[in-house]
Amino acid sequence: MALHTAFDNERYIGEQTAEILERAGRFNNKLYLEFGGKLLYDYHAARVLPGYDPNVKMRLLQQLKEKADLLLCIYAGDIERKKIRADFGITYDSDALKLIDDLRDWGICVLGVVITRFDNQPAAVVFKNKLERRNIRVYTHRFTKGYPTDTDTIVSDEGYGANEYIETSKPLVVVTGPGPGSGKLATSLSQLYHDYRRGIQSGYAKFETFPIWNLPIKHPVNVAYEAATADIKDFNIIDPFHLEAYDRKAVNYNRDVEIFPVLKRILGKITGGEPFYKSPTDMGVNRAGFAITNDEAAREASKQEIIRRYFRYRCEYAMGFADKETAQRVELFINDFHLQPEYRSVVEPARRAAEEAQDQEKGSEGIYCGAAIALRDGTIVTGNNSPLMHAASSVVIHAIKHMAGIPGQIKLLPSFVTDSVRRLKTEIMKEKNISLDLEEALIALSIAATTNSATQLALEKLKELEGCEAHLTHMPTPGDEAGMRRLGINLTSDPDFATKNLFIN
Repeated sequence: MALHTAFDNERYIGEQTAEILERAGRFNNKLYLEFGGKLLYDYHAARVLPGYDPNVKMRLLQQLKEKADLLLCIYAGDIERKKIRADFGITYDSDALKLIDDLRDWGICVLGVVITRFDNQPAAVVFKNKLERRNIRVYTHRFTKGYPTDTDTIVSDEGYGANEYIETSKPLVVVTGPGPGSGKLATSLSQLYHDYRRGIQSGYAKFETFPIWNLPIKHPVNVAYEAATADIKDFNIIDPFHLEAYDRKAVNYNRDVEIFPVLKRILGKITGGEPFYKSPTDMGVNRAGFAITNDEAAREASKQEIIRRYFRYRCEYAMGFADKETAQRVELFINDFHLQPEYRSVVEPARRAAEEAQDQEKGSEGIYCGAAIALRDGTIVTGNNSPLMHAASSVVIHAIKHMAGIPGQIKLLPSFVTDSVRRLKTEIMKEKNISLDLEEALIALSIAATTNSATQLALEKLKELEGCEAHLTHMPTPGDEAGMRRLGINLTSDPDFATKNLFIN
């Protein structure tokens, strides 16, 4: 069934804006605000907090744009190893380019791009050239000499002073980047160092949505954050500095707590006085916990997200992208809440669909793939693979036929369309497999809709699949995964390959 709304976006924008402006005022109206998480398209937050607008932080920033400059940081190592952003299936450097375009669409210009821990990595140099030839200012910051123990070197002309100073003109400087470890903190501290050398007493704060500091450490929303970052070994802890300073429990994550003593010394060295904060939690300006309106709905949504991460990491392990420890760690989170993977409602129906297809084709040596999708009204629709189409294509077609009220015996893809696609794939493209993946099926449907009113009616239902849950018994091909992502469907799969072939185009 559909989850109840659990988050008030307008209250969040109001409280968050007030908190940021108050913090900027505390530092003579010059604040470097490190934006953690995703600035745009924060689908993790939308999944664990039903009703959360994935672009709510962008709406907030748009309100502050007359008072804010924006710096985009990206770690040179992520560019070099082509790290992938899972939500879009694109590399971090491509995501940085996309973010610049998206910000422009929102009327916000990026002041500059900072490539951090730059050491002339070939891919990073190409990325730098690409930006500069499109008239985007690029700064390169090398690894900070002396970091993290030698404070005297860090806060000197050999450390932060070796970085080029980035001229900013507005009271708020938003420092963001694609994913964790992008160098946002180092960039902010480098700017603070240069400011204080110029007599500007600027400040630093952090805007990180997760973990939510005023929820219990084992609240499913916070555990879902641990599951999401299991690959980088993040974990939540009670902030010991906050507990000592205020005798109050607050949740933070290990990297912030571990680095705080170092950060405190660096800030004290830069300012020549008392550090700004008594705890890592003090650094934050996060009001998300105060905008949760339905705790039970948030708990249930977060449990579902933990199961999604469980399936994702098992698939990544099968493909060689993740280690076994990561997959096992998320399995422990599931056990903590006494859940089974089958608690995800679409898992068992997908597996049954595969078994039923196999029973109908006894004697065949093919691999049978099942799929299931849960519609907004709770109805679960299934599909399976065939010589004509992949299981992902089958289940989406069955779903839109159901929503459009089209009888099962009516075909949405007439034979003249499928025959044309078959000839294209086999006779021109020289492919062996003529079965349509989801992206191909959607294109074929759009062609068929020009002559078939039933297909046109069904196509109009595609937008109602956004936010629906789906499961495949085998890992999706690139065309299936991209199609599901573009439709906004939350997809999981069992960690089995749909073909014995090692290469999948």
